[in-house]
Amino acid sequence: MIQRFIELGEGYSDIYELLEIVNRNQDRIQHFLLMKTEENKSEFCSLVVILKATQTGNFQPLYICKEGIPYKENSQRIQLFREAAQQIGKSVIELEVRPSSSFADPNLFYQYLIGILRMNRYILPLG
Repeated sequence: MIQRFIELGEGYSDIYELLEIVNRNQDRIQHFLLMKTEENKSEFCSLVVILKATQTGNFQPLYICKEGIPYKENSQRIQLFREAAQQIGKSVIELEVRPSSSFADPNLFYQYLIGILRMNRYILPLG
């Protein structure tokens, strides 16, 4: 199985594209993730939507708006994300992760996240 993050952007306006992906793929949505990180004494979050794998090609996309949204409970973007999850009967899973800047290469950051998601059984292990 191929599991890959597809980066939409940092989340300022990209969140609306992420929500459109949710609306058009409601039957394929597996999980909603809010990944909190701290950098320079400020909290940010990444919003992730994990879709079920395709039948042909065995590809599982993980759409992400990476670390661009300041983490505040009253954030309108976070509220929109939570509402989208609630509308299709899902909950938002919250995780704390290291910031992407602590990795020398963006691919290492995404491998780190894949490892966390596999370990917590949010995505299938390699097989």
